[in-house]
Parts: sequence; structure tokens; C-alpha cells
Amino acid sequence: MKRRSMTALALSVLLAVVASGGVRAEEPKRGLEFAKRAFAADVSKQKKSFACFVRKYDAAHLAGHPLQKVSAMTLLINAEIDPEDKSLGYWFRLGVKFRNRPGDFDSSGSCGSAHVNDDSNGKEQMRCGVDCDGGGIVVEMGKTDSAVLIRLDSIRIWRHNKPDDEGLNLSGGADDRVFRLDRAPLEMCRALVTNRKELAAMRTK
Repeated sequence: MKRRSMTALALSVLLAVVASGGVRAEEPKRGLEFAKRAFAADVSKQKKSFACFVRKYDAAHLAGHPLQKVSAMTLLINAEIDPEDKSLGYWFRLGVKFRNRPGDFDSSGSCGSAHVNDDSNGKEQMRCGVDCDGGGIVVEMGKTDSAVLIRLDSIRIWRHNKPDDEGLNLSGGADDRVFRLDRAPLEMCRALVTNRKELAAMRTK
């Protein structure tokens, strides 16, 4: 399936979150605590919140993980309160570079509220998915608020700025299943945003 434009995707994501109950401003305390760690802020009191995490793998790391396909990864998480019904929605954008494939790739979609899954060893995780059965990621806070873990089974990604491409699947193999990304300035995630209003909102943070 061809990828939608970022504007259409953002609208569909927001509608999907609201239709499914979304993440309400009165969501469980534990979910908000996860969000406070991820965004380093109280997202229930801000109209828009952003968090950026990045990782560029050096030659030594890649040499020690010969099956790893990803050479760099960028994650932008966005939280926004709907002004009409006060629901709190989360979505993500993921940027990927490959070690043996030129160009930049990315994906995006909506996220649910954080909760403890049966297989998470008591850790809160936020599940994020891509439309049209495009897979997704699980976001988990690291030992400190300065990093996140991205757990990946499969996700559909597209070449950057080419939304009409068919895209390809990034599957979590032996060395591409868990990624640790470090918190970074929002400037390092701006390439993932094409909406001018959203870029303006990020500049005020």
C-alpha cells in the first residue's frame, strides 16, 4: 500500500486515537508517569510536547554485531491535547539509516498509553503502530530518563520524502530487535517533520 502524506497521516492518527478512547487527560497515573519520563515534562499540562532520541552506531559496535542492518536511528515522540474533548494523543516518527543501503528512511503512526505487558518484566511500555498493518515498535524507558529502548518485530518504512513508494519492511533479526537511543535536542529530529505548524511548535520548545 502506498504511503499517505504526512498531513493525512497526522489527521488519521488523531482520529484513530480519539475513536479508540485515546489517552485521556485522566488516564491512569502510571501511564502519565511514563509520559513524564519520556517527555521530561507533564504532558497533561501542555498543548504540545515533543521528545527526541537518537543513536548512530560506530564502527566498533557494527563490527561486533555483523547481522545488524541499522546504522543509525532517530525517534520523535509527540503528545498533543485535543482542544475540543481534552483527549491526550501520542504518536511517533522513526528515522532509519542502513549500513548497506543508501538514503534515509522513516515511518510514523499512533501510540497507545503506557502499561505493563505480561512479557515486559514489570516495565511500562508504549506500543506504537503504523496504519494498514504496517507493524510498529514498542517504546520502553531505559534505566534513566536519558534513554529509551525500542523493541522491534517488524515495521513498514519508506524512503524519506517519497511517500508514494511502496516502502519496505524492517524486521527485527538477531541484531535488529532492540535498540537503545539517547535523549537529544529536538533539532536532531526536525528532519522527520514536514508540517510547518509542527516545526514552529517544536521551535518554541
